[in-house]
Amino acid sequence: FLQQQLKPKKGKVIEIDSFHETFKVHNNPNGSYALNSSMGKIVGEHDGAHYFTIGQRKGLNIGGTPLPLFIIGTNTHENIIYVGQGEDHPGLYRKGLTVKNDDIHWIRKDLKLESGESEDYQCRIRYRQALTEAKLIQNNDELLISFIKPQRGITPGQFVAWYKNDELIGSGVIN
Repeated sequence: FLQQQLKPKKGKVIEIDSFHETFKVHNNPNGSYALNSSMGKIVGEHDGAHYFTIGQRKGLNIGGTPLPLFIIGTNTHENIIYVGQGEDHPGLYRKGLTVKNDDIHWIRKDLKLESGESEDYQCRIRYRQALTEAKLIQNNDELLISFIKPQRGITPGQFVAWYKNDELIGSGVIN
């Protein structure tokens, strides 16, 4: 669908080593990494960062590495894709995510969190994914979801859903 709607635009593919200091001292509670082109080396080109998602392996058409390359981040403003070798690359995993207030949908409005409140829920970021423990913390302008165990392939624009005892409580678009 995206390839039909958006024009191709050549950009850089930058590989970041799994031992980079960013992955060792990561303390950002929302789980994001501040990736930039100075952290790695250019290993190829792509036709548009907007075509790719975090965790994706297929479609890069870049070989010659000991382990397969996986997308660990995208920057659509600068049209850069960041990759790392192997399915266990630390850049694939995030401890948390955020959802802007405008992108939250509470099915159980009686359980809606107000600013400063928090609650433990079970969450999933993929259809049919096993539920995983998380703490939801409502701030003034966004909902922070902090996972007990880091999650693989959290991608902005996709959905997260939270449950209590197998009942869907709410969902939102990942920021």
